Amino acid sequence: MFNNSATLTAENAAGLSKAKPSLAKLQGLRFDFGPSKKDILNFTNQLAVMVRAGISLPEALDSICELIENPKFKTVILDLKLRIEGGSSFSQALAEHPDIFSNLYMNMVAAAETSGSLSMMLQKLTEYLDQEAETSSQVKSAMVYPIIIAVMAVSVTVFLLVFVLPRFTKIFAGKEQYLPVPTKILMASSAFLRGYWFLILPAVGGVLWGFWYYISTPSGRAWWDKTKLQIPLIKTLCRNLYITRSLHTMSVLSKAGVPILNTISITAQIAGNTLYKNMWQGVHDQIKEGKKIAASLSRYTLMPRNVVQMISSGEESGTMSDVLRDVSDFYERELKTIIKTVTSMIEPIMIVLMGALVGFIAMSIILPIFRMSSLVSGK
Repeated sequence: MFNNSATLTAENAAGLSKAKPSLAKLQGLRFDFGPSKKDILNFTNQLAVMVRAGISLPEALDSICELIENPKFKTVILDLKLRIEGGSSFSQALAEHPDIFSNLYMNMVAAAETSGSLSMMLQKLTEYLDQEAETSSQVKSAMVYPIIIAVMAVSVTVFLLVFVLPRFTKIFAGKEQYLPVPTKILMASSAFLRGYWFLILPAVGGVLWGFWYYISTPSGRAWWDKTKLQIPLIKTLCRNLYITRSLHTMSVLSKAGVPILNTISITAQIAGNTLYKNMWQGVHDQIKEGKKIAASLSRYTLMPRNVVQMISSGEESGTMSDVLRDVSDFYERELKTIIKTVTSMIEPIMIVLMGALVGFIAMSIILPIFRMSSLVSGK
């Protein structure tokens, strides 16, 4: 559709050579933090409004650049402006920054340049990015409360073991034979925690880092992605999230006029799960051999049968993009319902677990006191 490494003409090269001092200055800047998804969303929205108003791309980019606070993103926008002024198309300029602008973004802009509908395409991109950000925010919000409860449970447990239980060890000193097994376990845990805390913290950090490093590897990522689709409660949420994201992306790209092979390839890249990525890559290979999307998807169990049937109907009737949009909207509503359901189920489970943990510690402290009192009264 477009060539990222297209060679500029002599005239374009001359135009860029005039901008070399500025480009060199821009390239000499180094910043640690790039733009967030919200920054890219705001940029796309502002650019869509300005292009619709008839403002040229270089002027629009220059105006937007003045409002951007992120230094690295400001540098990127200035570079886009210089490349466009030097003769590159907007999609070619975007292709020079693949770490900022995704393949989906570049393909939609390239399709818009071909059809002459850049402002409309930028508006569609804005809606797409906004919906993706909203979905991601909903999933993250669903996980906040359980994480808070888990942190509170760990904090309360550590407090009881480090500061409360040691006060009772003096009372239990010399009477260890009368202590029940849970109390002995707690006392040993308390002594270990107080005596080797300087080893525990690095050990916990090492375990977390090891887990993060492992899931960063191809084999670890594949294991983690498969595990997420097997954990009760979480698997339904993740499954609907991946289906919604995939179908929504396909709907937007096909509506924009992006070729089907490019659409499937981009969908595989943004799937968010190794299993779904492999599925879409397999579909891509099948389509190259002449097969249809629905027939290719029917070989996999990751996509529900009814979705495959609706995609098949869309292929037969020529309304694929509309069908994908309707199905993605349905699964988006389902995802919101599942998020509420999962959240409402996790909350009481976490509270019960926290209560059981604190109750176990409390009973382990109280039981030996009652046992000793009964022995003293028996004498």
